Amino acid sequence: MNPNRLKQTARHALCAAACAGGMAGAYAQAGASTPDAVPNPRPAAPEPVGKAPEAKPLEVAPIFEGPGVLTPKGKFVFEPSFQYAYSTSNRVALIGYTIIPAIVIGVIDVREVKRTSLTTTLTGRFGLSNRAEIEFRLPYVLRKDDSVGRELQASSPEAVNFPAKGNDIGDIEAILRYQLNDGGLDKPFFVGSLRFKSRTGKDPFEVDTTTTTPGFRGGIQSELPTGSGFYGLQPALTVLFPSDPAVLFGTVSYLYSFERDDVVALTNGTPTPIGTVTPGGIYGLNFGMGMALNEKSSFSIGYEHSIVEVTKVNGVIPAGSVRLQLATLLLGYSYRMSDKQSLNLSVGAGLTADTPSVTLTLRIPFTL
Repeated sequence: MNPNRLKQTARHALCAAACAGGMAGAYAQAGASTPDAVPNPRPAAPEPVGKAPEAKPLEVAPIFEGPGVLTPKGKFVFEPSFQYAYSTSNRVALIGYTIIPAIVIGVIDVREVKRTSLTTTLTGRFGLSNRAEIEFRLPYVLRKDDSVGRELQASSPEAVNFPAKGNDIGDIEAILRYQLNDGGLDKPFFVGSLRFKSRTGKDPFEVDTTTTTPGFRGGIQSELPTGSGFYGLQPALTVLFPSDPAVLFGTVSYLYSFERDDVVALTNGTPTPIGTVTPGGIYGLNFGMGMALNEKSSFSIGYEHSIVEVTKVNGVIPAGSVRLQLATLLLGYSYRMSDKQSLNLSVGAGLTADTPSVTLTLRIPFTL
């Protein structure tokens, strides 16, 4: 591969390495989906990027969220994106108590939940210098849950359907990125980023949770949140290494969510004081490889993993709260339609029960 082609490949590999936590990010904008009074915040993912060598490069298909290279000084990039996510889960809950093993006093709540979400995001990036850029994201989230529940110890254990919807603005984000070094052929690039996540979306404490619906006495949200409910700050580091004929990339990150005091949730229409809620941190990792197919097309493959620590309420871990493991295998394709416009499509397959089963993301960046 000649140096110019390698530079072109490097630029899109940076795009593929832009964010650790794309699947987790879908959950973050959607907010907690559990019916518990104190939901765990979903991970919102990091946005690392890097700056390729000084030639006009061909892009490698972006599979993680974020841009492919730092925006040149004074340039503005507008990027609309659309993300579809689908997941399904089964849940068994006991509402009652046990007097001796195998003898239960109460109700066993068994449910199946199918979750669908569509997130439309308007993104703007501006080059502050040849090494730094700033980005803002404005998401709008549409969610729908179709739940089927049964009470196995009720007089009539028939299935009960409970649909729930939610649509509103999501959590607005701002990201600052800086290229730390001058990479090159056979030399790695390092790019640091700092992401701030607001809580402008409707959070899980603002929506009503009902515990009186048959088949869902463990609690179910009558309206779905569109935000995580917590402010967050996420530092990240991306490494890009050109290795003819491919480009290798990886990202590490950590999301810190700020605790909230005097939290009040709605339960059966009644405000319920909860106290101080401290979300668990989220550790993120992704890595992969990008390769140019020709002068206009490119392909990427990658893996991302997020570890979501448990949330504490008034300094105590609630019963039933566990650490989450989110893992996704991603494939991406990119086509450069012109010097100022490209089309990026990626698909993600969830590898753990907590990860969305499938995600499809379409991005169409325009350079103005």
